[in-house]
Amino acid sequence: MLGLLAGLPRVNCWTVAEHAGAVTPDGMQHLLSRASWDHDGAVEDLRDYVVEHLGDDDGVLVVDETGDVKKGTATVGVQRQYTGTAGRIENSQVAVYLVYAGQRGHAFVDRQLYLPRSWVGDRDRCAAAGVPADIGFATKPALAQQMIDAALDAGTPCSWVAGDEVYGNAPDLRADLVRRGIGYVLAVARDHRITTDAGSERAEVLARRLPKRAWRRHSAGPGAKGERLYDWAWIQTTDPAVTTDAAARGGHWLLIRRSIRTGELAFYRAHAPARVKLATLARVAGRRWAVEEAFQSGKELAGLDEHQVRTWTSWHRWTALSMLAHAFLTVMAATTPAPTAGKDRLIALTRNEIRRLLAAFVAPMPDAIEDTPHRLHWSRWRRQHQARARDCHYRRQEAQLA
Repeated sequence: MLGLLAGLPRVNCWTVAEHAGAVTPDGMQHLLSRASWDHDGAVEDLRDYVVEHLGDDDGVLVVDETGDVKKGTATVGVQRQYTGTAGRIENSQVAVYLVYAGQRGHAFVDRQLYLPRSWVGDRDRCAAAGVPADIGFATKPALAQQMIDAALDAGTPCSWVAGDEVYGNAPDLRADLVRRGIGYVLAVARDHRITTDAGSERAEVLARRLPKRAWRRHSAGPGAKGERLYDWAWIQTTDPAVTTDAAARGGHWLLIRRSIRTGELAFYRAHAPARVKLATLARVAGRRWAVEEAFQSGKELAGLDEHQVRTWTSWHRWTALSMLAHAFLTVMAATTPAPTAGKDRLIALTRNEIRRLLAAFVAPMPDAIEDTPHRLHWSRWRRQHQARARDCHYRRQEAQLA
């Protein structure tokens, strides 16, 4: 954990082990691959920790996926697929994450690795990567639903779920949230078909028909430069995915956001189990940014994307530890008292500043091992390991050509 938060140029088993004073990375690799500990149980403890310090009744569960570009084909879950990290189709590994967003801050509380059909259909490949035999194919919305159900079953305090178009276009997920009495604001595409009393129509067509008086200016929440103001409108709808009994609980809307500056439109399916104001839905829609910020800070501050592991178990353990490191920074920032007024104006401590302070005063390499022999030992070890890897690669290539 200290290694993840030490501000190392790169974060992996080798660099963390060297920072910790170990003579090889074997112990760190054992921790991630073979040691006996319950990484899923650790994630449950992480969720409890986040809720204890950040939880409130109006909390929002935010779901989204992110991808890590990878080389080769052996890393679990890797194939050519779209990843928003690169903005195109790349050889990558994709996972779905769940973030809890409360009034005091937001942090990861769960994750699920996405296994494409090409992987699930090749059981030998799965076995080589350590994928349990009972793991089958699940869509990203299905993975999201599993995590949301687990959080709600554990008593996580929240009133809303937010997500992008992948999840707004998932009828099973929407129906499950209605059944559980949870509101949602889920993005949909402009050509997504919406059902009203007048029939079914594309979202963008319904938006064009709105009169000027239908629009109201509301904030989507505070941003780096102040309140994020947009024009908003909503249209009463029905949801064919929801049963008649469940549909009677609360209301369903097409929520439309319009940029004040460019006029660009964004669309959402929204539901609330009770009467709600347009301004409330606008705020929930704005909370989706929490997962984007969590991806950015998790990768920058806690090495979320720097894992160099190939197997199912190692991936789940690395992400569990990285999410815990990120949550620790978040809770520290949320619970540290605000600076008192004085001649020196200070902002509250941020995650970035707390990480810098930890790296400087808590997680530096112990003086006893921060010496020339230790550095030279690791330089020699790396070169030896790389030489063995090169020789193995050459021998494998020669055997293939023979």
